[in-house]
Amino acid sequence: MKTLKVINQNGSCCTTKDIEVHESVNNPNKNLPIVIIGAGPIGLASAAHLVEQEQAFILLEAGHEIAHNIRTWGHVTLFSPWRYNINKAARALLDASGWEEPNLDTLPTGHELIDLYLKPLSELVQIKPNIQLNAKVVGISRQFNDKMKTKNRADQSFIIYIEQENDIRVIEARAVIDATGTWGNPNPANSTGVWLKNEKALADHIEYGIPNIITKAKRYANKKIGVIGGGHSAINTLLALAELQEENPATKLVWIMRKKSVEEAYGGEEKDALAARGALGVRIHELVDTGKVEVITPFYISQVKKEENIHIVGTINGEQKVLTGFEELIVNAGNRPDLSINSELRLSIDSATESVQALAPLIDPNEHSCGTVRAHGEEILRQPEKDFYIVGAKSYGRAPTFLMATGYEQVRSITAYLSGDEEASKRVELELPETGVCSINLVNQSNSCC
Repeated sequence: MKTLKVINQNGSCCTTKDIEVHESVNNPNKNLPIVIIGAGPIGLASAAHLVEQEQAFILLEAGHEIAHNIRTWGHVTLFSPWRYNINKAARALLDASGWEEPNLDTLPTGHELIDLYLKPLSELVQIKPNIQLNAKVVGISRQFNDKMKTKNRADQSFIIYIEQENDIRVIEARAVIDATGTWGNPNPANSTGVWLKNEKALADHIEYGIPNIITKAKRYANKKIGVIGGGHSAINTLLALAELQEENPATKLVWIMRKKSVEEAYGGEEKDALAARGALGVRIHELVDTGKVEVITPFYISQVKKEENIHIVGTINGEQKVLTGFEELIVNAGNRPDLSINSELRLSIDSATESVQALAPLIDPNEHSCGTVRAHGEEILRQPEKDFYIVGAKSYGRAPTFLMATGYEQVRSITAYLSGDEEASKRVELELPETGVCSINLVNQSNSCC
């Protein structure tokens, strides 16, 4: 019990009559569900762990099916085999249902990841009733509080605003796990990261991500195409375009990136312990050496604009240059997190990577580029906003080295903590593949970051 003093109209906090207020000693939110946002691999793994912990949950997905974002790159083959892409808690639930496990040593495509694993998981009786599709979260806050209010903040439930069927719905939660990822929120072609209207105006001639070249052969055949980016997504795109080029020899491929030399983009090649990733480096190396792919690097793009065709304006070796004649562009410059739905929450976000603050030193690509990251869980991912967590690819912000198995360990730890098992949340239960050679090591062998 506490005494509440009524403030007089003259501003005095002292009154002749105090009001007694009885407070509950119990958590007022304990019967509310935990809300997971995003029904991709990490969101569904969160659900599986909460089933294991016998915790109530709601899983919100903005798309019309689970893993909607993955479906957009479903034609792409993953680097890691099935054994590293299946969550332990999910496997236990699936095995009990008679699920047929895929060959653990094979590499799934995005479509196979959904159809052979994520979709069967989402259809389980323990999970399906708790999934809401076409439920786009537009904001999260605290009950009765905006970001500025501190008093009793941690005792207030979370309020989640959802756009669904042309209406706004509101649900309450005792905790929130944001597993929305970064896919679908790409970086621009512009090397400074700034979106300009000239680039937006070229939307009909620019694709972001890894397009399905087979289904879009008419769009790209016998055209001059600029592929922008120095990572594995760009390499995947170029390899698909090279197959198109074999049947359509007039197709001209130009690879534009910021790396000091193209050799940096090849990665570990045969030395890469992820064989599928190493094979990409080997194949693109051959295409460059045979002249099937022209390379322009280090090129820093300042803008793209439409003249008779697409012009790419930028700087190479200190001199301004305009690249001309392009009919189509494919931009593989990475993605960035959309933090707009979290704007009324108190977050600790790294200013450079836009990752979770405490995670940044482990993943900052300015320091190292290994996929192998020290295991981390609830304590590292904890935010100033109590019981709110950013997980999965979104927890890495703009850093490109996220691995699915890492996300599984994140949510195992967090769900244990939210279920009251602090000891389990501090354990490390992560098994990662050896992810190969760091690109920085390829340039400077004395600087080991793995």
